[in-house]
Amino acid sequence: METRQHAVAANGLTQSVRVAGPSDGVPVLLIHGNCTSALFWEPLVRRLPGHLRIVAPDLRGFGQTDTAPVDATRGLADFADDVAALFDVGSLFPAGAEPVVVGHSLGAGVAMQLLVDVPGRVAGLLLEAPISPYGFGGTRGLEGALTKPDFAGAGAGTADPDFVRRLAAKDRDDDGPTSPRAVLRNAYVADPATLGDDEELLLDTLLSTVTGDDNYPGTAEPSANWPGTAPGGRGVLNAFAPSHFRIADDLVAVPTKPPITWVRGDADAFVSDTSQFDVAHLGSLGVVPGWPGEEGYPPQPMIGQTRAVLERYAAAGGTYREVVLTGCGHSPHIERPAEFAAELLALTDRRG
Repeated sequence: METRQHAVAANGLTQSVRVAGPSDGVPVLLIHGNCTSALFWEPLVRRLPGHLRIVAPDLRGFGQTDTAPVDATRGLADFADDVAALFDVGSLFPAGAEPVVVGHSLGAGVAMQLLVDVPGRVAGLLLEAPISPYGFGGTRGLEGALTKPDFAGAGAGTADPDFVRRLAAKDRDDDGPTSPRAVLRNAYVADPATLGDDEELLLDTLLSTVTGDDNYPGTAEPSANWPGTAPGGRGVLNAFAPSHFRIADDLVAVPTKPPITWVRGDADAFVSDTSQFDVAHLGSLGVVPGWPGEEGYPPQPMIGQTRAVLERYAAAGGTYREVVLTGCGHSPHIERPAEFAAELLALTDRRG
């Protein structure tokens, strides 16, 4: 299958939504991650069988959806509200559809928020390389206890300014580690060869990111605590900072608990217990000077936090399955598409 683009009015925005498969097919909703767009799913969609109804929106500020501000104080709720509004668009889904929801990275956080907000409408969750249910940065321990009251070190202030500049300039060069192409090759996948002939298409999705205070990366606040920056109230990176996105307890408490499959690579540069984008881990390596040490600011145990929350979900009546792909990075649906597709189809087969 290949997707085709639709413009849909929903939640006050004109949203760009890519669609494939028959209107009465088994519904599957794909939610892309940070600094990408719905086209990031295209290498996977080509491998999926024709009986599925695929709906893949561009989130606000990415792809071709309207550029609308992100209120970070609501966590990922702005994104989740936009996506939830698509459930009842008749041209996308049949009435009362309960799709399997697939989320990648940031999109997995949006998928978790959707389950909390509209639990009866989600038939299953496939969380691909998900951000922790306790957010990204500024937490410690498996219960997400806080390191500092202002969550210093999380949010927009941790974005590399040269990467942001090159995103805004639609820079397609491959010189230097902060070029979007280099980030795609070295952080989104473990082996750049897995990008194959799709590299230019996938780079296009990165370059569709809208930059600025209201979108990526957002605003930053000064902090008296190391490393001197804390999340602001606007923009994407602040929306999943722990001060704004802490969904663990709500996820465990949802009254309707569909099955969850968690797929991750063991070579993920973004989401791991030693993330190359966690300022505390970088401090422990000496990359960011002045690190106050394990007691003052330990690296975030992202994998352990997610597993602990999913164990609680299972103990409360749900089920989950953890799939770890050896040698795989942050994008299993690109790096190991056959295995990823098999996990997705297994979830669709479990729909009630």
